[in-house]
Amino acid sequence: MIRRRLFSSLLSSTLILNTRISAKPISHALIPSFQLLQSLQCPNPNNYTSNGAFWFVGIRGYSLLSLNDLRDKVPRKQKTRKGRGIGSGKGKTAGRGHKGQKARGTMKFGFEGGQTPMRRRLPKRGFKNPFSLTFQPVGLGKIAKLINEGKIDSHELITMKTLKDTGAIGKQIKDGVRLMGRGADQIKWPIHLEVSRVTVRAKQAVEAAGGSVRRVHYNKLGFRALLKPEWFEKKGRLLPKPARPPPKLKDKVDSIGRLPAPTKPIPFYAEEKEAAPTAA
Repeated sequence: MIRRRLFSSLLSSTLILNTRISAKPISHALIPSFQLLQSLQCPNPNNYTSNGAFWFVGIRGYSLLSLNDLRDKVPRKQKTRKGRGIGSGKGKTAGRGHKGQKARGTMKFGFEGGQTPMRRRLPKRGFKNPFSLTFQPVGLGKIAKLINEGKIDSHELITMKTLKDTGAIGKQIKDGVRLMGRGADQIKWPIHLEVSRVTVRAKQAVEAAGGSVRRVHYNKLGFRALLKPEWFEKKGRLLPKPARPPPKLKDKVDSIGRLPAPTKPIPFYAEEKEAAPTAA
């Protein structure tokens, strides 16, 4: 193809073999061009001069590159077009054969030809408890860091809304927040918190610094009212009443969650009653 294009270009260009001009001495640099024309099989050999050379009047620059010859350097395998004739090797039935379920469609997922499938060969293990609760953990070290940065005021009550607004916990709170004892040695001042659950180590560290931790109960609607009270205002609704904990959770919580988000802690009256007889 390249040879044919070059030959047609040389014939249609301004390369003219002048026979009327007297013969001039030809340099050896023109001999390869003469050999090139001979290799291209020029149809009219009478255009050459008497001494076998020719005269250049002009030549046009020709590029062997065209738009249909552009290719990317990255090798790519051409996609097989099925059902487009026998020359492709995937014509007629397109590699599916004649008749049958596989020729007309596909088998259902998990089908193994009639033998017992994997989902029935293996026994069931465990179960998913629908009553399980998922709490988002937060360590005391992270709370102490936010207090040192000035994002949390240690003189006010630290609620789950405070932890969410300051970035101590994520925005997706499913069932509550669990206070962990990570970084408990960084708590050097009294703080008061209200969370859903608290570990023994975290509670001891907070109380040793002179603070308090209260476990409060919120249901799904109560958590929305605590974390996003503006949602109810936008809908023109009132905040719901705080929900009481179910009987199974009475031993795991200290009080009912308050709405809207409180700013002052509730004192533990049980401790005050125990301290009253000793003072008397």
